[in-house]
Amino acid sequence: MPYALKPEHLVPDEVALRALFPATHTLAALKSLPALDSHARDFIRRSPFLCIGTQNAEGKADVSPRGDPPGFVAVLDDQTLAIPDRPGNNRLDTQSNILANPSVGLLFMVPGFDDTLRVNGTARLTTDPQILAPLAVNDRVPTLAIVVSVTEVFLHCAKAFRRSRLWDPEARQNRKEMPSLLKMILDQTTGAPQDPAAMQKIDEGLDADYRNSMY
Repeated sequence: MPYALKPEHLVPDEVALRALFPATHTLAALKSLPALDSHARDFIRRSPFLCIGTQNAEGKADVSPRGDPPGFVAVLDDQTLAIPDRPGNNRLDTQSNILANPSVGLLFMVPGFDDTLRVNGTARLTTDPQILAPLAVNDRVPTLAIVVSVTEVFLHCAKAFRRSRLWDPEARQNRKEMPSLLKMILDQTTGAPQDPAAMQKIDEGLDADYRNSMY
């Protein structure tokens, strides 16, 4: 059963929401731009990672990571970005959502930067060779690209990253404290082998697949 929230503590509308907080700072209101400026372009050029948020026709939300060498997102002009679509699990959640609802939100990150860049807009999927060819890595051209028509751009403050200490080496956690990704997925689906040696062999196969199917 879902957690039962108390009705008397629910925020019913935007008026009630804004009453809980101080007024928006003038700079926070002014920083939203309708197109990419030189700072936004430079941020995107440095970024090796972004998250893209989408929704399907019924409003079901999804967020997906995208990563590549720094500058992997092409700036076609001041209001257009092209994101290469690399091999994945072929669920195609992001792509299917874009076909149903083109509104997208992007969050660009740069290792070592506590501030982030947010870009909102509408997206389309293209197989145009002129767009895809410059996005090739290791001579492998992506099957398609997500082309985003930018409607809003703004830099986001560092508070979330400083609170989380995301880039702080002393805050790193030991990945071995949890099972491998494949073991967790098998536990959640068909069941993982109980023999540690057998599970290790499966994990090594996944690592090999990563190396062979990155592009």
